[in-house]
Amino acid sequence: MDFVITGAGSGMGKATAIVLSKIAEARLFLVARNRKNLEQTKAECTNSDRHLVFDMDVRNAGEWKTHLNSILNPNICGLFANAGVGGGNAYGEDDRWDDIISTNLTGTYVSIFECLPYLQQSNVEWRNIIITSSCLARFGVPGYTAYCTAKTGLLGLTKSLALSLADDRILVNALCPGWVETEMAVAGIQRLADLNGNSYDVEFKTQMDLVPLKKISQPEEIARWVEFLFTGKQNSMTGQAIDVNNGSYMI
Repeated sequence: MDFVITGAGSGMGKATAIVLSKIAEARLFLVARNRKNLEQTKAECTNSDRHLVFDMDVRNAGEWKTHLNSILNPNICGLFANAGVGGGNAYGEDDRWDDIISTNLTGTYVSIFECLPYLQQSNVEWRNIIITSSCLARFGVPGYTAYCTAKTGLLGLTKSLALSLADDRILVNALCPGWVETEMAVAGIQRLADLNGNSYDVEFKTQMDLVPLKKISQPEEIARWVEFLFTGKQNSMTGQAIDVNNGSYMI
């Protein structure tokens, strides 16, 4: 079984790679921009010599084609479309809108459709696409217009693809994490600390106090959701947004 993981150089993508590498016969295609980080992820995986690293920009369809065409006997049955960038933005000359939207939303779209022919050809009965959205697709926060828009758009993409690909037996679901202890989260909390004139520790406690379970999730928790879906323990769920956020959003 072959699995593609984007954003595999750190955080949830790296944790997912380490978890999935323990599956017998699993072969991973690890995707991110930073090759050094990818090589470190690969080194920490079980059967590290089996896995491939693709240092590339997920928005670039040509790079996808080159890398995917280089795979010997591909049998891709799972894509974790996880790559993304965080942070705020503000309208004006230095607005990050285009970069955040194109990386998080368009990059996911390109990743899926470049991998789709391989998913359709897989000999595994049920195939899976998992998209990393966010709890910020559920509720807005000030100054994150691009990020909230992109992550909300990913939920629409999830539903549309779930219907489009049902006949191919490709299940499409999204994960909506809250705070997860990653480099991106640490940077986000530090920005809030700077904005509010707090130390990191004070701001961390402030943010956790807003969460019912008053804790941050670990990347391995997200990885276990991906493992659950990828390993065929269920084949009845598609088009769903799975909220893993310590109670910060409840339907």
